[in-house]
Amino acid sequence: MGEHYRDDYFAMTQTNQTNIYGEPLTTCCTSPMTGFFRTGCCETSGDDTGVHTVCAVMTDDFLAFSKAAGNDLSTPMPQYGFPGLKAGDHWCLCAMRWQEALDAGKAPKVNLHATHIRSLEFVDLSDLEAHAL
Repeated sequence: MGEHYRDDYFAMTQTNQTNIYGEPLTTCCTSPMTGFFRTGCCETSGDDTGVHTVCAVMTDDFLAFSKAAGNDLSTPMPQYGFPGLKAGDHWCLCAMRWQEALDAGKAPKVNLHATHIRSLEFVDLSDLEAHAL
């Protein structure tokens, strides 16, 4: 892990990481390990340009949609320690990608308590709640 990455993670952990309800963010998934910082939580910081903040449950439809849109989440990439995702896996998605999937009718279910409040900059609360687990 690079020094800047460590410094950014340290700074991020010193701030209040909250979910869409303003409560403490809960774990999204640790197997596979998810999150921009690979902590299992959908934490974010200024370095997270993709805004990986929506804790979603993968479906075959969503994985196919994402792959067709240029973000293949199902193929393992061992060189990056990425096992590839399958239906049922929980993963911190980019908020904008989740919105795109919603617009296409392919949005996966969401763990609201593990979804970061920053998601609300890109996605309506009512849409997230309509896709709650």
